Amino acid sequence: MADVLIVEDEFLVALDLEDIIFQAGHGIIGVVADKRGIAEISAAPKVALVDLNLRDGRTGPAIARELAERFGTKIIFVTANPDQIESPPPTALGYIRKPFNHDDVLGALALAMGTARAERPRGLHPLQ
Repeated sequence: MADVLIVEDEFLVALDLEDIIFQAGHGIIGVVADKRGIAEISAAPKVALVDLNLRDGRTGPAIARELAERFGTKIIFVTANPDQIESPPPTALGYIRKPFNHDDVLGALALAMGTARAERPRGLHPLQ
């Protein structure tokens, strides 16, 4: 079952995230690199890993809000610039700082999917 959407314009970063998601036993709905790509998503992702700065500019926050409103998707921002997160949707769980490690992503996914043992994984930072 596919439950995770990757919103990332850097090919190698997206591949790394795909590998981590598969390791965790989750399927991937797709990878989108800009706002236009989100219009093609018809399945409801449970979780989206969202970069802020994409191919068409800083559209990650708008994409996150659209996913939250349209599908109730839980959002995990994956960014090197967390200070640029403005008006996150209520379904946003926090952010993982780039460069990330596998354990940070796996822990955040476990929390988002409801399978985490701890309350908040170490690498998932709260939004301010």
